[in-house]
Amino acid sequence: MKFLSIFCFLLVFAACSDDDSSVDDDGPDADFGAELYVTSNTTGNITKYETDDMTSQETETYLTLSSDSEGVFYNDQDDALTVVSRSMLQLNSYTDIELLDDGGNLNIDFSSTANLESPRDLAVNGDIYVVSDNADVDDDPNTDDGRLFVYTRAADGFTLRNTVTVNFAVWGIEFVGNDLYVVVDKTSDIAVFNNFDTTFTADATEEPSKRITVEGIVRTHGLAFDGGTMILTDVGDAASDTDGGFHIITDFESKFDATADGGTLVVANNQVRVAGSSTFLGNPVAAEYDADSNTVFIAERANGGGRVLAFTNADGGGNLAPSVNNQLEGASSLYFEEE
Repeated sequence: MKFLSIFCFLLVFAACSDDDSSVDDDGPDADFGAELYVTSNTTGNITKYETDDMTSQETETYLTLSSDSEGVFYNDQDDALTVVSRSMLQLNSYTDIELLDDGGNLNIDFSSTANLESPRDLAVNGDIYVVSDNADVDDDPNTDDGRLFVYTRAADGFTLRNTVTVNFAVWGIEFVGNDLYVVVDKTSDIAVFNNFDTTFTADATEEPSKRITVEGIVRTHGLAFDGGTMILTDVGDAASDTDGGFHIITDFESKFDATADGGTLVVANNQVRVAGSSTFLGNPVAAEYDADSNTVFIAERANGGGRVLAFTNADGGGNLAPSVNNQLEGASSLYFEEE
């Protein structure tokens, strides 16, 4: 049922794209709940792509008080959406999402204090909410550094538990179990902080448990993990809107563990790359991945002013056209939810 659900979601998603795709009204009926939430750097609003069955589709945009958003998480049990505001410099929690109509206002249920300076991503593990922040910590442009703001979420609000400073610039973050993987911005590296929730609990400057280089990437930004597979995006030259790509690394944890600290995960027999003129990838800043349907979702920031792309069955790599190509101004981060 999950594969059928995501397949139908893609059909509907495609119907909302620039192409004049459509869904066959005579198709079989089924009950699903596939949703993709996407943030925008240029509007601060949240766009939701949703399908309930083969014959109905809905794209809704929700308005916020933020003018720039990046980092999003949806909790289906509470029907709560958490969004990181780059303009308000805080976490905002919104509830009763399913009751909203297109063009409706997202009303803040509660917020964190405005601790952030330049937030870029959000990773959630239980009641731990981590925000990566790429502001220059020491005010020295010649040294790279960044911070991980660690919040705890309760029923009545967020509390800043601690701040972890690192000696590299940060961007995308992703929990795999209790381990937090962090993009080392301006490089082709990724780092991991093992047992992040319980080990890195103080305000301190910390070294990662391990850091490796991913061969073939120029500058990584986004990452997504599901079913043993890691997706890493490559923005290449940030000034170009055509040189982006993403890497698919199956059996990721074993391959990462087998690479020595400071070593390189080579392309051969380890990973495949999707890039080229047909992909519409320029600055793919964030990714989501659904393993059951083998679908990669990309928030593309530069090409066309912003796009939401989906690639299915991209295991062979290469210059692939996306299965779905929706223009969305300022697309900056996304979250995939399937019930």
